[in-house]
Amino acid sequence: MIEPDTIRLLRETDYGIKMGISSIAEVLDYVKNEEFRKFLTQCKTDHEQLKEEIQNLLKEYEDQGKNPSLLLKCMSSMKTMMKIWMHQNDSVIAELMIDGCSMGIKSLSKYLNQYEAAEERAKDIAKKLVAQEDKLFVELRKYL
Repeated sequence: MIEPDTIRLLRETDYGIKMGISSIAEVLDYVKNEEFRKFLTQCKTDHEQLKEEIQNLLKEYEDQGKNPSLLLKCMSSMKTMMKIWMHQNDSVIAELMIDGCSMGIKSLSKYLNQYEAAEERAKDIAKKLVAQEDKLFVELRKYL
């Protein structure tokens, strides 16, 4: 069943990219190191471009995608702001971002395996997001 798996994978990829963009946007104003800020800004731009690809493919399937729940976003935001407020350094931001990347990579990898009948275009987009998250994960280590 290609179409249902394709739509499900696209929804999860859409959800993941929205969480990633939101997380990056949330911490940008608190980053002190200019190089770090530029790197995160570029990652956010890359994610936004990929989000557009996801949205275009979802439109082909006449699907709206998947938004993170308001409760989840609020809880995540509260945790992030509390840690930043308590420690106020780029290392904490890098650690929070690494945790998010790890969750994203894990989730999307699981969905790629779970929805194996999805069309290659959907799989390719999910793999692009995993690659972006993996790159971010590796690069963030120097800011710990």
